Amino acid sequence: MVEKGWQQLPGQLLHVSVGPAGLWGVSSSNIVLKFQDNKWKSVTGLLKQVDAGGDKFLAGVSSQDKVVCLSPSCTDSKSSIVTFTSLDGALKYYSCGPFGCWGVNNVNDIFFRNDVTPGKCDGSKWQQVEGKLIMLEVSTDGSVYGIHPSGRVYTREGISAKTPTGSVWVIVDFCATFKHVTYDAGSLWLLSQNGDIYKCVDENENTST
Repeated sequence: MVEKGWQQLPGQLLHVSVGPAGLWGVSSSNIVLKFQDNKWKSVTGLLKQVDAGGDKFLAGVSSQDKVVCLSPSCTDSKSSIVTFTSLDGALKYYSCGPFGCWGVNNVNDIFFRNDVTPGKCDGSKWQQVEGKLIMLEVSTDGSVYGIHPSGRVYTREGISAKTPTGSVWVIVDFCATFKHVTYDAGSLWLLSQNGDIYKCVDENENTST
């Protein structure tokens, strides 16, 4: 793929996510928006973070850390009136991929949501995973990357359909600290503590903790 630089889209957002569910974002006032027909359109509901990486369903959390999801029938619809499904528990960040959904709560504990499917995006129960992260992102190939409270970047090894929670957290050896990470299509994207953007291609040298 030939890279041609940045292209600015209309509007201003606090958070944005792209995946099988489409291109979604939230504004500084927590309004949920979907990019369709070359423009942002708001839908019912208020969220502070959304994630479009699930199997055509949308996931997210509210400003009160309430966890929700939106079924594929709603993400595919052009209607502005949608109904979010509420999950039990509370998280400050939530992200989904092909093998399930991951999240972190307000004390940086890490959780995996069992039995998530397109037809049942709310899943069944939470499973705590060892470690501490301030945020994490799941890619469309199931990879999980997160930011430790120290600002170091970690990835989860051993993830597969049979072992969706993987086996061990591994540090990604950078000589810097970051506040946000996302990975997909072979590229790792990072935001530094002061907001600088970094892209790492074909990153594969990790040091075990």
